[in-house]
Amino acid sequence: MSAWSKGSSNLSYTSFLLVGFPGLQETRALLVLPFLSLYLMIVSANALVIHTVVAQRSLHQPMYLLIALLLAVNICAATTVVPSMLFSFSTRFNRISLAHCLVQMFCIYFLIVFDCNILLVMALDRYVAICNPLRYPEIVTGRLLAGLVGVAVVRSTGIVAPVVGLASRVHFCRSDEIHHFACEHMALMRLSCGDISLNKTVGLTVRIFNRVLDMLLLGVSYSRIIYAAFRISSGRARSKALNTCGSHLLVIFTVYSSTMSSSIVYRVARTASQDVHNLLSAFYLLLPCLVNPVIYGARTKEIRQHLGILFQRAKLQVSAEKPQSLPSHRELPA
Repeated sequence: MSAWSKGSSNLSYTSFLLVGFPGLQETRALLVLPFLSLYLMIVSANALVIHTVVAQRSLHQPMYLLIALLLAVNICAATTVVPSMLFSFSTRFNRISLAHCLVQMFCIYFLIVFDCNILLVMALDRYVAICNPLRYPEIVTGRLLAGLVGVAVVRSTGIVAPVVGLASRVHFCRSDEIHHFACEHMALMRLSCGDISLNKTVGLTVRIFNRVLDMLLLGVSYSRIIYAAFRISSGRARSKALNTCGSHLLVIFTVYSSTMSSSIVYRVARTASQDVHNLLSAFYLLLPCLVNPVIYGARTKEIRQHLGILFQRAKLQVSAEKPQSLPSHRELPA
């Protein structure tokens, strides 16, 4: 039975059932293998690049450390959702308390916004490196980097906290079933029985303002960066600068296009089934987590070289550990 709380003469559910894919209730166990495989690929790919950056002293530079931080956020974002989703699919225990639901909502949105803020910090780092290379070592110090990451944390918290705070004040009496695999904001708001116009307005305003401001800052930064890169006289240095910017721009395109496409489809394709909307939510949350390490691992020369060395060492170690075949009867000593 669902728990109820009574306050201000209004009844409200305090625990909910997460019904991830309503149309697949009888066959949800079949979703365990694909989502588990996807999660293991995400963790392995991101962890491999992070290990490469941490293990190689030559990669202890701001750009590579920010890449490692971005990939660590990818692992956290996937871990916030996928393990609990797999547990509910396999055991059919999918009840979640309101407090736990709000914590999960905060973590999901915080990590998404923090991911975008790291991209802003990376844009600033590349702007200084390419537009003012001589002063780069004295400008982009470890202290400045830590300060910028701290600002990113505070900004992410300031953007997400009002949305989650307003959600915590809503009364939920329509149903105790959330038709989603996680505590997504609008999925939870559908269960409300009061006026949530403020919640919708704040959520939409924060999302639009945050996205527009971020894209404006990124557009200005990378337009200046590309302009400065084309003015570099050395062809090799110019190619390296453009290749690095290309990797960052691919990641930015993946993150923002997946997020925006999910929001557009959510508002336009209202006739689509809930399963389709949930699949798109999983797509926009997990796709960047899978693609980002592939982009940085394949396109960043220094990381790619160290990954090649790492794979070569692993191959040699496996070959060395293979048991030697026993000598034949003719080869035995007399």
